[in-house]
Amino acid sequence: MMLEIRDVHKKFGDQEVLSGISLDVEKSDVVAILGPSGSGKTTFLRCLNFLERADRGTIVFDGEPFDLHAATRQDIARIRKKTGFVFQNYNLFLNKNVLQNVTLGLTAGAGMKRDAAEKIAMEALDRVGMADKVKSYPIQLSGGQQQRVAIARALAGRPEILYFDEPTSALDPELIGEVLAVMRQLAEDGMTMLVVTHEMDFARNVSSRVMFMADSRVVETGPSKEFFAHPKEERSRDFIRAIQEARK
Repeated sequence: MMLEIRDVHKKFGDQEVLSGISLDVEKSDVVAILGPSGSGKTTFLRCLNFLERADRGTIVFDGEPFDLHAATRQDIARIRKKTGFVFQNYNLFLNKNVLQNVTLGLTAGAGMKRDAAEKIAMEALDRVGMADKVKSYPIQLSGGQQQRVAIARALAGRPEILYFDEPTSALDPELIGEVLAVMRQLAEDGMTMLVVTHEMDFARNVSSRVMFMADSRVVETGPSKEFFAHPKEERSRDFIRAIQEARK
């Protein structure tokens, strides 16, 4: 098992956002995290990468246990070396070009020499179809292109697992496909991914498993095609019916 997540809890004030979330992730799994707005999906992902500090919970990463509440800075740094995070809104540095955006984490963060960092960055950019834009600045790129650069930046760290937080939610409809195509290729290449998404076609056809959340808890997990064809829980069935009605 690559990643074992156990009993994650998180409150903001008196509001419980995560109520005992657990999940197992195998190597090459693509887990789509689905659910209505406010169900805790993004908070869960952020807790796994310590962008939020969980109130309680543990993870076992490659056989090594970590306390999500009490992890030290050294623990967090070691976990982040194994992970990449792709945000909704790209989070690119506007004053740096594409190549600089991808190499910065390698040179400033990991202390890598510039030539070596640029070689890795170019490989990552080529993988997402952005190798011809290395000298462009974010303002010169479409939203879809910016998100592909953000994916390349995450890939450049050579992570064992990628976390995606609604990676297409800030995009115009005509740009969504180019980002999903990159993610589909990553899945086919065997990249392990946890993806918070509202893209149901991706969840059904690309992800291997679904974790459906509502009201701060996990309602149902299972193989993606089985979840969409035969959801076990009434709350899951309501969710799928609502999606189908919205498409009519």
